[in-house]
Amino acid sequence: MSQSIAANPDRLLPADPGTRSIARDLLARVQDLPIISPHGHVDAAVIEQNTPFPDPAALLVSPDHYVTRLIHANGAPLDKLRGGGPTAPGSREIWRTFVDAWPLFEGTASGYWLRNQFDSVFNLGADLGEMSADASYDAIAAKLVEPGFRPRQLFKDFNIEVLATTDDPLDNLASHKAIAEDPTFNGRVLPTFRPDAYLNIAHPTWSANVDRLIETAGDGANGYAGYITALENRRRYFVEHGAVSADHGVATPATLKLDRAEAERIFELARAGKATAEDRNTFEAHMMYQMGRMSVEDGLVMTIHPGSFRNHHTPTFDAFGADTGHDIPFATNYTEAIRPLLQDFGTAKDFHLVLFTLDETVFSRELAPLAGFYPSVYLGAPWWFLDAPDAMLRFRSAVTETAGFSRSSGFIDDTRAFCSIPARHDASRRIEASFLARLVAEHRVSEDRAHEIIVDTVDSSPRRVFKL
Repeated sequence: MSQSIAANPDRLLPADPGTRSIARDLLARVQDLPIISPHGHVDAAVIEQNTPFPDPAALLVSPDHYVTRLIHANGAPLDKLRGGGPTAPGSREIWRTFVDAWPLFEGTASGYWLRNQFDSVFNLGADLGEMSADASYDAIAAKLVEPGFRPRQLFKDFNIEVLATTDDPLDNLASHKAIAEDPTFNGRVLPTFRPDAYLNIAHPTWSANVDRLIETAGDGANGYAGYITALENRRRYFVEHGAVSADHGVATPATLKLDRAEAERIFELARAGKATAEDRNTFEAHMMYQMGRMSVEDGLVMTIHPGSFRNHHTPTFDAFGADTGHDIPFATNYTEAIRPLLQDFGTAKDFHLVLFTLDETVFSRELAPLAGFYPSVYLGAPWWFLDAPDAMLRFRSAVTETAGFSRSSGFIDDTRAFCSIPARHDASRRIEASFLARLVAEHRVSEDRAHEIIVDTVDSSPRRVFKL
């Protein structure tokens, strides 16, 4: 069997030998820096309890919609890729379906990450396509039962310094508290306030969520007043438990400042089940404004992730639920949508607003100019469909000439797949080295400055932007 291309030290670096040599030196400068992961979806309980990872398919295939969506697009029903039910296929059968589909992943970001994991995390020693499905399954399964392959040891081996999770506003954060108080654990696992299901009236459990929120943290107040008070109180609870940011997954980045009477009117309509679609959009935009106001007051970094048409295929959602591969990006308008928030808070002291997009066209047209003026605005890293090598290079090319390097958030892996974290950060560092190497080769940036910039981009920027 031949060595996997994931072991090639020049992967993702420029093809031109001279530029590649510069990139190698830049990469060496940051390759061993600790991983700062200020936004992701790993469950804190996995770290707290040091839970062994499940079988290969349950770890690497079934929960990863990046993986299952492409296999599904090529003819495999989703029920052949998901375990757990009484009639579901077994783990080994799912893995065989995945290995049969492995050639489909050539050239994709998922293929790159997975190949990197197979080589550097699981030590397969050969490309997956050159092994039988059962041989690769057995090799990975054997690693998963090793005592040194538990989450806490991998946290250390991956050189993770900070890992942020994404959490419901009413989560008691017991796992985060236990980790923070454990003297044997040296990393930081931080909660993130994610209130989408409490702000979006269209969410199927919004009313029930609001009931629980007001009852838990409303300080005895009812209605809209109790609702706002409860959100403020829960944000403070998160801050007390180490949170540095509040994240918002919204359809659009619309913001709107309503007077209190109008906000109360729509809130009560929604509670009675009488809000229109226009009411729902108006209220969510108002609440995004309120989240900005609260961030100015409590210091939580505000991050916005808009632009995805969630659950595009209703039959798949009905059968398998959310996050099963059929969320599709759409065009996003930031300049007008975010203006009400920036009018009042764009220059507020210590307010940090990190803007993400799935619409590449806004990088140079809207986001870089916004970040190039407002002290509060930072450019979120390429995300979801855009956290791929070529897309990350396009991002750097699109924003740097207007906003420079200092207005970027640093890399955001945004992953649920714990074992993919080092692969994703490694890819980002290689792309940053490649981009800077081209600027050096073109005599646009000195090599000394490029070495300073890449350290700032990889390490200092996420610490600065997320107040770490």
